[in-house]
Amino acid sequence: MSEKIIKTPLPDGGLGWSAVDEREIEAVTKVLKKPQTLFRYPGEGETRECPLFESELREKLNVKGALMVASGTSALTLCLSANGIGPGDEVIVPAYTYISTASAVTNAGAVPVIAEIDESLGLDPADVEKKITPYTKAVILVHMQGIPGRINSVRAVCKKHNIALIEDACQAIGSKYFGKYTGVDSDAFAWSLNFFKVIMCGEGGVFFANDEDIFLRGIYAHDPGSPMWKTGLSQGSKLAPYTQLGIRGNELCAAVARVQLSKLDAILGKTRSLKKKLLSCLDKPVNYILQHVDDPEGDCGFSVSLIVKDDKSAKGMAKLMGEQGLGIGSVYNEAGFPDRHIYKNWEAIIEKHSPTPAGYPWNDPSYHGNVGYSADMCPKSLDILSRCLRFTMNINMTESNMEQVAQVINYADKNL
Repeated sequence: MSEKIIKTPLPDGGLGWSAVDEREIEAVTKVLKKPQTLFRYPGEGETRECPLFESELREKLNVKGALMVASGTSALTLCLSANGIGPGDEVIVPAYTYISTASAVTNAGAVPVIAEIDESLGLDPADVEKKITPYTKAVILVHMQGIPGRINSVRAVCKKHNIALIEDACQAIGSKYFGKYTGVDSDAFAWSLNFFKVIMCGEGGVFFANDEDIFLRGIYAHDPGSPMWKTGLSQGSKLAPYTQLGIRGNELCAAVARVQLSKLDAILGKTRSLKKKLLSCLDKPVNYILQHVDDPEGDCGFSVSLIVKDDKSAKGMAKLMGEQGLGIGSVYNEAGFPDRHIYKNWEAIIEKHSPTPAGYPWNDPSYHGNVGYSADMCPKSLDILSRCLRFTMNINMTESNMEQVAQVINYADKNL
């Protein structure tokens, strides 16, 4: 083929950040024009951006508790500590996720246990069950790249062993699982509002829980002074307050997040439409399978992953795609940028680095387990990721772009 299929570069862009317009600017300006309202807790008769954002989230997701905090990592830490998880406990995390998932576990004082993924690119339920010990208190199911993991299967394992299920939906804001937003039926779940996410405010996160006591523990943990302010958050509770972190959300970020939340359906409407178009143009695969998705309708729709039959074929397909103007590579490869979403690059965890010589949380006297880590401890995950070619959509792309991308994939698959 003398002329490339993709003749001009695909449009650059992202998700939430590419949707920013004058509305976000106006929202921030409105707050700054009244600097006396920059503190998240309102006075009597006043309103604030954080509480308004939380109220809008509760209504949209039909969840009882939503709390804006400083980051997705903070939100995930609250998910654990609010469920009573801490020193002496183990928490199972996937081999494929951002290091923050494991960091949230150590933040809570618990020990992360790394489990294999499967062709869903999320936790392998069978390996989760193998990794359960007498010290296991929770599993964190991560919905990577906007696609929900095997929620029903993982939940069944958790119920069987009476352990908490936490959902990390930081990369999958707005995703659904058979009609319900991901996370709402689990013990707690987290969103990230980081710059790279579906909706964003630069930095921020949200802790969600339906259980009143779990949510209140999150309130106490996120702000040591929360019981001292007239917030109404703990009114009438019999749960004694305690102090743990200082990770309040802030008004400027909340102002941006509120506008972004109003754009969520439009953003996902665009990405879902793009993905459906791309998939509809693909020929029957010869050398690959598509990533497994339990519920395609709930997928955020901004990523398509091809799991090629072997490493050699994956490299061959990537080369052919590149020659046709579509730069792509495997998720895991030794020559590329060290992907922090893959466990073997989490040096702080793998090497058990601690902020003190005492070696916490692994050497905590209350911990009686013996978790070990190594770069090759999850061979199944590394194998799948080495054969996984991913294409990511952004909201500036068009259906015509998707037709061209599909043409390239079909060409590479046919000519391998």
